[in-house]
Amino acid sequence: MDYKTINYEIKDQILTITLNRPDVLNAFDVAMAEELVNAFQEADSDDNIRAIVVTGRGRAFCAGMDLSVEGNVFGLDESAEPTLEDISAVRDTGGKVTLSMYECRKPIIGAINGLAVGIGATMTLSMDIRLASEKAKFGFVFARIGITNEACSSWFLPRIVGVSQALEWLYKGNIFKADEALQGGLVKAIYPPEQLLEEAYALAGEIAQNTSPVSIALTRQMVYRLMSADHPMEAHKVDSLSMFYTSMNDGKEGVNSFLEKRKPVFKSSVNKDMPPFYPWWEEKK
Repeated sequence: MDYKTINYEIKDQILTITLNRPDVLNAFDVAMAEELVNAFQEADSDDNIRAIVVTGRGRAFCAGMDLSVEGNVFGLDESAEPTLEDISAVRDTGGKVTLSMYECRKPIIGAINGLAVGIGATMTLSMDIRLASEKAKFGFVFARIGITNEACSSWFLPRIVGVSQALEWLYKGNIFKADEALQGGLVKAIYPPEQLLEEAYALAGEIAQNTSPVSIALTRQMVYRLMSADHPMEAHKVDSLSMFYTSMNDGKEGVNSFLEKRKPVFKSSVNKDMPPFYPWWEEKK
């Protein structure tokens, strides 16, 4: 895909996705949504990519939906009559993006360099770890413009920060600084602007250089999909299968490298070596 609204760059097995509409503070539109979905799908299928860093170009991460476009600014078909059984005509573009992240088998690190409002805030929720610049600001501003939160944030946000904090931010709809985001558990750490990407790459590099691709892919999906299971036995079943199959592949190299006091060389591929029980959740559909 020829990207117009984002940059897609790979170096040292780390993909950097940069939101690239700095003249409008990287405002989100339908084209950006389509490109982001494609980017995460492309990254998922590329074995040369071990981790992903997402950031914004210029002084903003993403200032929210581009409200200057003609027609329905959210790209929705106003003639549709959707129901829970059929939302195809009105699927939220932000939700398409966060679901593409959720389905991805690569760890995703957000480097929030500036303003992150509306979809600019909710798209970060499906990133695994969020780092913020001292200049970052966040806002779940939906109620203030008469709509509701989107991008699957009703699922992600309370799991990250707890129900009470999630509802407070959603109810108030205000814009808050990085230190409040840190205190509320939304971000892991705050850094000076010039240090933010350096820290994000250090974290991504530690994953890319020292871990098994299949182990990381399984771990990511196990945590997201099993934390809502009705009983820990559901996790026990998947854990057991995962341990069994990984112990016979990269697990052997991991044990040998430990005994031989050397760095492991993992050769597994998420596109060729995922165990036969994966994706286990599709069996229940």
